[in-house]
Amino acid sequence: MSTPVLGQIVELIEENPHSAAALTLYALVSTMEYDGAGCLFKLNKLSDLSPDQRQLAYQLMELMVAGAPESDEWKRAKVKMDTAVRQG
Repeated sequence: MSTPVLGQIVELIEENPHSAAALTLYALVSTMEYDGAGCLFKLNKLSDLSPDQRQLAYQLMELMVAGAPESDEWKRAKVKMDTAVRQG
């Protein structure tokens, strides 16, 4: 499964890891890994995103429904995001 949206999100987070958009998308990605917890995410946080960034969030939701969080590609992208946010 090739998902360009993950690459776009990694890029956005790496460019400015502590911006509202980066942290909001990172939080969304992070919660999607915990299906058993219901993938809890405050939807009002989407208002911190630009219209283009919200499109990325919507695409992430579609990926979650398709099972992408279990894929190796998702896991590799998440490691890059974790590193960018931690090293900020």
